Amino acid sequence: MGLQPLEFSDCYLDSPWFRERIRAHEAELERTNKFIKELIKDGKNLIAATKSLSAAQRKFAHSLRDFKFEFIGDAETDDERCIDASLREFSNFLKNLEEQREIMALSVTETLIKPLEKFRKEQLGAVKEEKKKFDKETEKNYSLIDKHLNLSAKKKDSHLQEADLQVEQNRQHFYELSLEYVCKLQEIQERKKFEFVEPMLSFFQGMFTFYHQGHELSKDFNHYKMELQINIQNTRNRFEGTRSEVEELMNKIRQNPKDHKRVSQFTAEGYLYVQEKRPAPFGSSWVKHYCMFRKAAQKFNMIPFEHRSGGKLGDGEVFFLKECTKRHTDSIDRRFCFDIEAADRPGVSLTVQAFSEEERKQWLEALGGKEALFHSFNRAIIPRPEGSAQLDQTGFTILRKCISAVETRGINDQGLYRVVGVSSKVQRLLSVLMDVKTCNELDLENSVDWEVKTITSALKQYLRSLPEPLMTYELHGEFIVPVKSGSPESRVNAIHFLVHKLPEKNKEMLDILVKHLTNVSNHSKQNLMTVANLGVVFGPTLMRPQEETVAAIMDLKFQNIVVEILIENHEKIFRTLPDTTFPEPTCLSTSPPNAPPRQSKRQGQRTKRPVAVYNLCLELEDGDSPNPPKEDTPTSSQDSLSSPSPTSAAWGPPGPDRNHLPADGGSWASTTLSQTRPSMVQWLNLQSPSTPSSNPAVTPPSPRSPPFPFSPAASIVDELPESLINRKARAVYPCEAEHSSELSFEIGAIFEDVQTSREPGWLEGTLNGKRGLIPQNYVKLL
Repeated sequence: MGLQPLEFSDCYLDSPWFRERIRAHEAELERTNKFIKELIKDGKNLIAATKSLSAAQRKFAHSLRDFKFEFIGDAETDDERCIDASLREFSNFLKNLEEQREIMALSVTETLIKPLEKFRKEQLGAVKEEKKKFDKETEKNYSLIDKHLNLSAKKKDSHLQEADLQVEQNRQHFYELSLEYVCKLQEIQERKKFEFVEPMLSFFQGMFTFYHQGHELSKDFNHYKMELQINIQNTRNRFEGTRSEVEELMNKIRQNPKDHKRVSQFTAEGYLYVQEKRPAPFGSSWVKHYCMFRKAAQKFNMIPFEHRSGGKLGDGEVFFLKECTKRHTDSIDRRFCFDIEAADRPGVSLTVQAFSEEERKQWLEALGGKEALFHSFNRAIIPRPEGSAQLDQTGFTILRKCISAVETRGINDQGLYRVVGVSSKVQRLLSVLMDVKTCNELDLENSVDWEVKTITSALKQYLRSLPEPLMTYELHGEFIVPVKSGSPESRVNAIHFLVHKLPEKNKEMLDILVKHLTNVSNHSKQNLMTVANLGVVFGPTLMRPQEETVAAIMDLKFQNIVVEILIENHEKIFRTLPDTTFPEPTCLSTSPPNAPPRQSKRQGQRTKRPVAVYNLCLELEDGDSPNPPKEDTPTSSQDSLSSPSPTSAAWGPPGPDRNHLPADGGSWASTTLSQTRPSMVQWLNLQSPSTPSSNPAVTPPSPRSPPFPFSPAASIVDELPESLINRKARAVYPCEAEHSSELSFEIGAIFEDVQTSREPGWLEGTLNGKRGLIPQNYVKLL
């Protein structure tokens, strides 16, 4: 049972039971007061803990933002650039989350702590003051009654009447105070139900608003997360391929290090101990130097270097060699020594010591001393052993027979070209194919003697056995350079241009092979061989470097991307001639600008759109995926992330490296090309044939610039009035929608009923009966 009500009529009786009921009310209010006081303390601790957590999260986000991955080589793939940018995306995500947490902490103070403090001070404090008055008046009233009753009856009547009147007035005042106190007690008991619970409701509303904002941020982040997972998977796949190549090179060097010396600008280089003579009686000391000799200039460089002292470089010396003489052990108490005399230092001779007798002989030979062995200290590029494979009619027959058999018997085999055949069977089949007579008689399409994996392995082995890779050593570097920078369109244009520089036989065989690989990738749902997977398999086969070095192996990932571009754009590259027309120097590339960022449903919060990823295939197979076959290289879960074809480009949202040109206009050519062809630099600035060229003033905004109206995009998008009604617009760039509320369109699309949108940098319009959002800097108002 709850508290008993306090009847006003009981104030006049003031019975013991009435007083018990008052004390019960007072005890309940005191308990409520202590509870609220403790709750306020806990609430303040909660705010302090929230602020501490927020500070720790912000520090963590700051650490993420400041870290930057270093890469090996001179460029990164698009996947690697997206991974590099991911730490900043994670940092921004945490920053947005902590902004919401700060809002929640502030709301706890405003909606919980302050209202409870006010209720405790103004309401419960007022009752305490009333209680003090009531207790004081109770004491006064009953003390006066006791005193009044002790008056002698012998007092004068006037005196007694005056005393009676005073007591009556005091009792009346006490009754009024008692009535007010009882009313206040019951009022506060009822008031606390909403005065206390309402702030709690506001507190939980603020807390759940924070969690809802976190959920919204999570949904915004989900799209980016899916794309980043694909970037990570592709990078992991390329890493596995690169690692196997690096380990193979390491084992080759371990077995025969002399045959894998790097090509150097120096005739000889390595460590020598140089004798430094000191005044008697200190004798001499031997100091290790790294020495380099260039025979053409007879120039000798020495740099002191001691590994044990932390690898500190000393001051080097340079002189011109005059002659070199071998020292015998009868003239010096050390082995492997020889003397060097400087031409520009008359009378000065240095005694140096090699690490071994063999190295001394090599130095003597390089320096023109005695006992030369007549072999180079630094070996030239080691040619690969040439087999019987040739780029001739037999080779084309091998290629066509293998491709025909694969497409007839195994186009849907899982792990096609990645599952390797038995080595002995592969060699036997290759021997049969290499023989003109047996090759013509062999029917691979209907033969049960040869497995599909044996045929695919033989085809790859034939291509690897060619004296020169199909895409040639000469153009190897030129194929690599464009995929390291530039927009997707410029990459395709550059590869298109270079393919037509290949010798005719190479180009013809490459055409046949790439057409087949395109067919294989079209069956990727069955064989799991996406464009990216085929790039991993055939990149090293078609574009092996002339010299095996770690630096060359680090470019494997770019070789893979070149092959991906060939497969994705086979029809354009092999069925059309490269465009040899160039825009005026003032014209820029027609790569689309960044689409402006979209606002999320929350007012004032912007969705962080992901960095660029091209040709994403996010459709998943129904049911469980089959177990992948045993492979010689890992299989990617998604299609190629290389540059898209012009007809299927999925232009990604704004990101750190999306479709931008180098600041210097795209100068990535490293080799001067034929005078009859346009330069490689110009390929990065080619104007798209589909872009109107009648208006040379149409210049796209910088891909790194903020969205309109803050970017210099007025040359494409007319300066907009404050509101638009029933205007038309024409698309000047293609765009593929990333959300259901956006429109996809090609260049030249006409939009009806174009209006301004509440989303900054976006318009609303109708295309083919569908209404949606349009990036403002992708269109021109008509």
